[in-house]
Amino acid sequence: MKVIKVENLSKVYYLGSTKHNSLRDALVSFVRKPYSRSEKDKLLALQDVSFEVGDGETLGIIGNNGAGKSTLLKILSRITKPTSGTAELHGRVGSLLEVGTGFHNELSGRENIFLNGAILGMNRVEIEKRFDEIVAFAEIEKFLDTPVKHYSSGMYMRLAFSIAAHLEPEILIVDEVLAVGDVAFQKKCLNKMRDVSQSGRTILFVSHDMSAITRICNRAIALSDGKIVGEGLATDVVREYLSASWGMTAEQVFEIGKNPPASEFVRLEKVRIINESGETCGSHDIRRKIGIEATYEVLQSGKILLPNFQVYNQERVHLFTIQDVSGEWKRREKDKGRYVSTAWIPGNLMAEGSFFVNVAVVTYLPKMNVHFNASEVVSFDIADSMSGDTARGDYAGKMDGLIRPLVDWETRDLRF
Repeated sequence: MKVIKVENLSKVYYLGSTKHNSLRDALVSFVRKPYSRSEKDKLLALQDVSFEVGDGETLGIIGNNGAGKSTLLKILSRITKPTSGTAELHGRVGSLLEVGTGFHNELSGRENIFLNGAILGMNRVEIEKRFDEIVAFAEIEKFLDTPVKHYSSGMYMRLAFSIAAHLEPEILIVDEVLAVGDVAFQKKCLNKMRDVSQSGRTILFVSHDMSAITRICNRAIALSDGKIVGEGLATDVVREYLSASWGMTAEQVFEIGKNPPASEFVRLEKVRIINESGETCGSHDIRRKIGIEATYEVLQSGKILLPNFQVYNQERVHLFTIQDVSGEWKRREKDKGRYVSTAWIPGNLMAEGSFFVNVAVVTYLPKMNVHFNASEVVSFDIADSMSGDTARGDYAGKMDGLIRPLVDWETRDLRF
């Protein structure tokens, strides 16, 4: 069943437009600017956006600032109207948009809980059943009867998320829940969103945290300049978005006449990121091994030539260097001809995220000689699933660290 159906949705804002409080103000505005608005005055926040979301799906919405994400959620939350097109939502909608949206500043936290429940169509008995859960999750017991205008942004966010998640709307709309609040509460939010999703409710989730999108969402859409530019599985959409944003590529071919990385002894022809089946692949499950494959031509015999790969994360932190030290080639000269070398990075070693690979060929005997070192030749991303058989287990929050190995554990009961 489709619980959300959006068709040809557009939203136009007019720059410099003002509201008129009286007929006189409107006439003065017309005298100052008698002609109709030009095309330059228009801001197309959304342009012919169409998509559907099924019952129980979690849809991620990604895109740069100004792409139209927040405008879309405001229309779906009935905060603003579209200029054209339609948006059908079947079921109660709980929204967590900007901090404070949906709150009455003069009312206390307690009163706002009942107000938001009433807006969702719930009666007082239904709200009271969930009241203690909401307060405990939000961690605002001491400030429950304080007007929310005195709350910090973090307290606002905690209460707003707790209300939206615990009053059990059929559709939960969340805009950047990770933007405000401490790390511990952000982790609580992600875990709660996972619980909401597993209970069969529908979630729309906007975030700039691509790892959170791939963990929480099964599908995603990417927006750019108000248009949908990508739609499909969350991991695929995130990979394409990052590729477009950062120029990421899983394969690089170097043509002879276009200054390929080379020395008098060796020339690089092609580099690929591959999966276990040997297919070029830029997006990988954290549990699967990843291959870095280099094809190169030896131009002169007489050197021990070793491929050398340096792996960096998206912050350009050097994670590790891998070099061919296998028994067959580490002391053996290569004859003239073409070769292909593949380094396999084991599954359950690296953390989720995006990564770049520098490619070099070196000779280290009798002394180190770098024949070439090409920067950021290929790239790939890794997604950590919620399968329960990775190093994160069943935990849905952000996990710090440059690597994430799945290690063997032993626990002995010392009570007996």
